[in-house]
Amino acid sequence: MAYSERIKNFEKIRAYMREFYVYGFKSRTEYDKKSARSYDDERRRLESWLGDDMRFAQTAEGKKVFLSIDSRTAQPNPLYKAWKSKSFTDGDIVLHFILLDLLYDPEIRMTLAQLVQEMDKYLGAFEHPLTFDESTVRKKLKEYAQEGIICMEKEGRKTFYRRMPDTELSNMTDAIDFFSEAAPCGVVGSYLQDNLDQHASIFSFKHHYITQTMDSEVLAMLFDAMCQKRYVLVDNLGKRANEVKTLRLVPLKIYISAQNGRQNLLAFHEKANRLNAYRLDYMSKVRLEEPCEQFDALRAALAKAEPHMWGVNGRWSTKYLERVEFDVKISDEETYIVHRLEREKRCGRVERLDAHHYRYTAEVFDTNEMLPWIRTFLSRITRLHFSNRTAENKFKADLQAMYRLYGIDGGEGL
Repeated sequence: MAYSERIKNFEKIRAYMREFYVYGFKSRTEYDKKSARSYDDERRRLESWLGDDMRFAQTAEGKKVFLSIDSRTAQPNPLYKAWKSKSFTDGDIVLHFILLDLLYDPEIRMTLAQLVQEMDKYLGAFEHPLTFDESTVRKKLKEYAQEGIICMEKEGRKTFYRRMPDTELSNMTDAIDFFSEAAPCGVVGSYLQDNLDQHASIFSFKHHYITQTMDSEVLAMLFDAMCQKRYVLVDNLGKRANEVKTLRLVPLKIYISAQNGRQNLLAFHEKANRLNAYRLDYMSKVRLEEPCEQFDALRAALAKAEPHMWGVNGRWSTKYLERVEFDVKISDEETYIVHRLEREKRCGRVERLDAHHYRYTAEVFDTNEMLPWIRTFLSRITRLHFSNRTAENKFKADLQAMYRLYGIDGGEGL
């Protein structure tokens, strides 16, 4: 079969993009989920989209492909090209342009019968082999009405169709540029950018998590389910067992990490009767189910739990919280450390002990989630206490291991 740049199923290319760029760069011989022929076809398809952003390295295991992008200069996100490469039939593309050509002005209104008649004239003038019946045109008009491209107006027993007026975007370029690169489902902004004159963006990003775009379809479906307060069925790849399971969930909130860009769904797992977190890059095939009568109550329960969540680990009950305390010492010129404590704490409180000592206190569901952040204050921590003794011992053991690594026989105790 001839190689084609365009795709019918985005989930297929999403799987390859994850394998190449998220879960680790695999050579042709290491990738064993599909045939070598499939690997070559998908690699060439990615190359056609990403161009100069692709790099190759020759290792002992073979040739490896990877993505190399300078986030300070890369605009727009190159992975958006994958969303704009969907395949279509001759009939799809002809019908699309004829409809928009006939309804070129928002003031023009036609019934379904008038549109079909005009289309027959249009195609006949070019001796085009395609024809479209009323059923096909009606379905396409309904689809475009749902997308906001076409407006349907009822007058008695007749339905008139007209094109929606274009939105003036020229005074929104900066907002669209920022949205397309920083917001969830930013690919929507990328489509809007295509309608603007070419221009240089005023934004650059130190931390630019471009791989989020691969999960945009899943994210959009989850947002839709939350807006409609519905259950969803979703296929989820287990973190430990390499097995896909279908879960029935009530999606409640999306958490996006500012540290690594990872997107997580907080949802109620009805069968397990608990709050769980799910990585969006492990999820696929989201299907909307019936409305959930408990949605508002579940959202309210989550809101009560959130003040004790550092990351995505949480529970409905606050009965078994873990207490975290540590004191920091600062000099007269280091008030920025206090400001950082206040700015970066997601929960808990900061209190002043004296002119040079401050204490951070929090009650959380999972102390282990906080350890990387607490380590950033190591040189200033004078006292530390966790009610979770296992987490505290791990923290101190890691510190002792660091001392040994640098040839230091211990240090001041915490």
